[in-house]
Amino acid sequence: MTEPAHELFKIDGVAGIVALGWNVRLNEHMLATSQNVSQLISTRRVGRVGRIDRGWSTILLSTTDSERVRNIGADVAVGDWVLISEDFERVEHVLPRGSALTRRASSDAMRAESHTVASNVDTVLVVQAASGEVNLRRIERELVLAFDSGAQPVVVFNKRDEIEPSAVADLLAQVQPVLAGVPVHVVSARTGEGLDDLRAYTYIYGAETPATIALLGASGVGKSTLVNALSGHDGQVTGEVREGDQRGRHTTTAAELVHLANGGWLVDTPGLRAVSLWMSSNGIERAFADVFAVAEQCKFRDCKHEDEPGCAVQDAIKAGTLQAARLANMKALVAEELELEEQQAVHERGYDRKGARKIIKK
Repeated sequence: MTEPAHELFKIDGVAGIVALGWNVRLNEHMLATSQNVSQLISTRRVGRVGRIDRGWSTILLSTTDSERVRNIGADVAVGDWVLISEDFERVEHVLPRGSALTRRASSDAMRAESHTVASNVDTVLVVQAASGEVNLRRIERELVLAFDSGAQPVVVFNKRDEIEPSAVADLLAQVQPVLAGVPVHVVSARTGEGLDDLRAYTYIYGAETPATIALLGASGVGKSTLVNALSGHDGQVTGEVREGDQRGRHTTTAAELVHLANGGWLVDTPGLRAVSLWMSSNGIERAFADVFAVAEQCKFRDCKHEDEPGCAVQDAIKAGTLQAARLANMKALVAEELELEEQQAVHERGYDRKGARKIIKK
């Protein structure tokens, strides 16, 4: 029989890891997936991965103490909770992940590989710049990743100070069709406007435990400036946006767990030029819930939403209630996922996830 969550918080040694982001949500997950979690905590060798460098991990043991250990035989990610060996030389065990922000890391046609950018994250902030052209297709793709991670997605537009106040309403109207019900905030890391709304995601009020957020977005959207503003210190180097293509220089080269001024935690991730999916579970369905809802009204169950009679999706596009580009992007993501599944099935000799759920085929 597992221990109640409130009893686990009374275990000797747990206070240190609570300060590192071991909160009520994660606590419930650990109780459901690990029978000996209290025993592990009592060893005082449980810590959190703060950074990974070429086979080594910086393990946070408290907000002021850390150890640099080897990752021998351990598949670790920033944000992981791990058990360190008794000699404090290596990662001995990775505890079950409450969430995992994972993307495709390899473009090898014969074998695709995954890369977990961050784990045990409560909220993923999908960040774009309010100034410049809004990339709706990228937002959709990153929302799929965020939904698949198990964390709560939130869309953030930074650099509010670089647009006219009257442009905020137009920006929100432009992004509304792709939000899939997730919250959206328009903020300025430079002036501080709107940052209190983001700080609310870094602490679980009522439970009085810190939470962990992760930033996901391209270079040049001001992620490092956001990190500095939320953390209260200039720990991240910031870069200027290149003239001509309006792309930012990469100022974060490796994912890192950053302690915030209010006690919460943030995983700063490198800017990604391309966002590739990895084995979507229900992220596509959740990110495109409006399309799937309309598709349920199609006359034929195997409707491809092209020129079939009685296609509710095409009717919605003609009526202006659904964007044709949104349908096209969803089909592209579904096709990308199917191709990845086929590659994995060949590589793993029969492992086949086709038909694991109802999807709209291209």
